[in-house]
Amino acid sequence: MTKLEYTLMNDVLAKMLFVKYPDLLKRLVSTLLRIRYESIEQFEITNPDIPPDAFGDKFCRLDISMAVDGGKIDLELQVANEGDYPERSLYYWAREYSSALGEGGEYADLPRTIVISIIAFKLFDCEEFHSEFQPLEVTRKTPLTDKQVLHYFELPKLPRTISADDELKLWLKLFDAQTEEELKQIEEMGVPIMKQAVGAYRHVSATDEFKEIERLRSRARHNEASALGNARREEREKWQGVIAEKDAEIARLRAVLNEK
Repeated sequence: MTKLEYTLMNDVLAKMLFVKYPDLLKRLVSTLLRIRYESIEQFEITNPDIPPDAFGDKFCRLDISMAVDGGKIDLELQVANEGDYPERSLYYWAREYSSALGEGGEYADLPRTIVISIIAFKLFDCEEFHSEFQPLEVTRKTPLTDKQVLHYFELPKLPRTISADDELKLWLKLFDAQTEEELKQIEEMGVPIMKQAVGAYRHVSATDEFKEIERLRSRARHNEASALGNARREEREKWQGVIAEKDAEIARLRAVLNEK
């Protein structure tokens, strides 16, 4: 097996790919949300740039925000389970939703806002890889509004065998692919859109621009890890000094008591 140096769950790679190939992003969104591709009239990436901070900041968040037929869609990729993702994704939704209210705007005019999260870990205690949340009345299950929607796609729950007719699972399998053999398997299924997506992945992941951003981010990760290690070492040495001082003080007290 030939392990991929970068997977499509790499947020820089995914953003560069979909900004360069917006039709692929449009097809992905239509598949994830089960909307007919042909029915989408307006589709625009509203944050196409990669901010300068991302070049050297491991903590910079690179989502993809879109305006789609009067609504807002935010695509998030999350690799590590840090224990707070439901709250974090809700925050992402609130930020997207509230940012659409201009000065003097009406609340009723706020757009339907959808956050799509593709995550590389199990989040919910269920077998289904896809979960959709909307605000409902607890007893009657009556929807409060259709303007808050959160979708979660859990990659570890994907079935091992996927049909060429299931485009949703093929897309998710592409995000989940860890080896060159898995990419080739997707290509060899003969699905045109997936062959295009794999080709786009190969092209963007080989560019000097992407590699330079990843080099800077890798250095930021190394620097952060070194700083954290130094801080822990200093804290440990500090407490070792405190303990040694206390031990010496106890020894002095014992010596005084023994003299008496």
